[in-house]
Amino acid sequence: MTARLILLAAAAFGTLGVALGAFGAHGYKRYLEAAMSAADAATRLGTYETAVRYQFYHALALLAVAVLRILRPELPWLGTVAWLFVGGIVLFSGSLYLLSFTGIRWFGPITPIGGVLFLAGWGLLFAAALRLS
Repeated sequence: MTARLILLAAAAFGTLGVALGAFGAHGYKRYLEAAMSAADAATRLGTYETAVRYQFYHALALLAVAVLRILRPELPWLGTVAWLFVGGIVLFSGSLYLLSFTGIRWFGPITPIGGVLFLAGWGLLFAAALRLS
């Protein structure tokens, strides 16, 4: 993945994270509290907030990877790290958003796949950093 594409992904996921965070804090919270029991609303909102938090963490991580890619374009593994983070955001946060919105538990088993992609991205970044001079 090129530095430009990584930066675009970081900006898109960051923008979406801010928008979804604001929606969750205002409109979605009120909707949940009106539509279901307090316990169910709290569970769904907690799931939603976890999705937003991890999306935003990894949008910032993508930003850092984009900067590294610009500074060290000879390091091809940075593109792989970026793809792993993007996949993690889509599967981890995406499945949690769907679980929160729909309550369909089937989306829950997808979440750990995204988590594994996050771990693989961070692991690759760590391993590659060990090889830097």
